[in-house]
Amino acid sequence: MGGFGTGRDTFGTHPVAVLRDDARGRCVRIAHRGATVLSIEQRLGGTCHELADGYRDAGELESLSGSRFAVMAPFANRIAGARYVFDGVGQDMQPGVEGAQRGIRHGFVRGVDFEPVDVGADEHAAWVELATSAIRPGAHPGYPHAIDLSVRYVLDARGLALDVRMRNAGATAAPCFFGWHPYFRVGDTPPDAWELQVPADALVRTDADSIPLPGAAATVPLEQAPALDFRTMQPIGARRLDLAYAGLRRDADGLCRARLRDPASGLAVAMWQESGITLVFTADTVKRGARGSVALEPMESWSDAFNRPDCAGAIRLEPGVERRFRCGVEIELP
Repeated sequence: MGGFGTGRDTFGTHPVAVLRDDARGRCVRIAHRGATVLSIEQRLGGTCHELADGYRDAGELESLSGSRFAVMAPFANRIAGARYVFDGVGQDMQPGVEGAQRGIRHGFVRGVDFEPVDVGADEHAAWVELATSAIRPGAHPGYPHAIDLSVRYVLDARGLALDVRMRNAGATAAPCFFGWHPYFRVGDTPPDAWELQVPADALVRTDADSIPLPGAAATVPLEQAPALDFRTMQPIGARRLDLAYAGLRRDADGLCRARLRDPASGLAVAMWQESGITLVFTADTVKRGARGSVALEPMESWSDAFNRPDCAGAIRLEPGVERRFRCGVEIELP
């Protein structure tokens, strides 16, 4: 089945890459700013369903409000106190900032203009690859490293896939890992009625600042947290979720999938990843559209991984070495 194509658009002044699957009625729009997905449209029964709760206008994209569909690198989510030690050297990512104003999250590239390096389509897929070399020594306090980052988006019969490559372009080892921050809507009914499934063995326990607890104390078996156990698909209900799941279980094809489904329409998305942890956020605290969507976030490693000895090996990137992380969203029709 063919019908794949590409196009161009704008979002305010920002260039946008458009990927189309005309045969299945799908269209994805991706801003060069931050390599940010703006929309994922699915036509079904004569109606266009917007599966992405993305930025509504250029002002939101520029202000990074809610970090909607943020590409997060060279770290995802938080770093405790904006400080860490790597190879025996302490780093401060907010020098001169004290007290409650300290806090850094979601990496350095959300506001960066990526460059398109490959755009195309064939009978099987449409794609765009966006790249940046903005992460360089001196560009960001407390991160004296050089990382080349590329994000390849591929729209195919399954849905939208991300193939991310991070290469250490510097002369010394660097801490580095990837995360994605998509918000999904699967229907016009309230998210309380949507069904969620996260096949995992453990829940990540955090402190009041959403930093995982040290060592083994950071995980608790889901048998000990039944109210937050979504191994079997069930309605979200009134539960306020902003937590990560570890020990992800793989399907027969080796991928880990978290699913969000509207039982009223049968429309669903399956957010997949090859490894890492999954964070679920019911968007109760966002400034716009609170509790109007659900974020399913694939993360290569843990929040505050720069400060965790149990993550040190996974996030270490040696000079000249490239690491790859793949994730994406499958669209499941009724």
